[in-house]
Amino acid sequence: MRLNKFLSNSGVASRRKCDQIILDGKVTVNGKVVNELGVNINEKRDKIEVEGKEIKLPSSFVYIKLNKPKGYACTAHDEKGRKTIYDLIDCEERLFSIGRLDYDTEGLILLTNDGDFANMVAHPKYALEKEYQVTIEGEIKESELAVLRKGVVVNGERMPSAKVSLLSIENNLSKVSVIINEGQNRQVRRMFEAIGRDIKLLKRVRIGTVKLGGLMRGKYKDLTEDELNALVRNK
Repeated sequence: MRLNKFLSNSGVASRRKCDQIILDGKVTVNGKVVNELGVNINEKRDKIEVEGKEIKLPSSFVYIKLNKPKGYACTAHDEKGRKTIYDLIDCEERLFSIGRLDYDTEGLILLTNDGDFANMVAHPKYALEKEYQVTIEGEIKESELAVLRKGVVVNGERMPSAKVSLLSIENNLSKVSVIINEGQNRQVRRMFEAIGRDIKLLKRVRIGTVKLGGLMRGKYKDLTEDELNALVRNK
């Protein structure tokens, strides 16, 4: 098995991040540092360590959906000492998130220790839709919605188009649905900043066919067999 695949399947990180961990010289195979890509290992006999900690393949795979609250970082160890999504999860397996949400963004996030599944879901070529509900102050204009649909211009470059629809206007708040299939950094926030609108609440409610549903903030549960199979079928 390729070393990066072994690390990813063991829940260390995504395949791409595992490549960087190897290049940084943080991985040893049978006590020897390996800092080149493309190395094959025997997952049954070789002893693999990352920064001195032995890594093993999981005995079983875990697939979780979490309703991330605001005020939690999507990292295992936050350099600023903030709370992380892993403070919310009681699981013996080493999990990593498939994609991230900003510290101040809430909603659906998927976690797993299955590296192949994570790579498949996260890969840009599959363009999985991600749906957000955006709440802003005031009444949004149809002309503003049209600009968001076409793709706003940020720093001279047009951002990808999006599926945008008005959900409601109530108590001087507009709630808007935004569906994107690209994962640019802070994409939804940047879209609304470009039209001069501050976001009061940003929540992700769907990834592909998996919906947040009635899952309470800070709570998580296993993906159902139907949810898991639907994600795989879409690949």
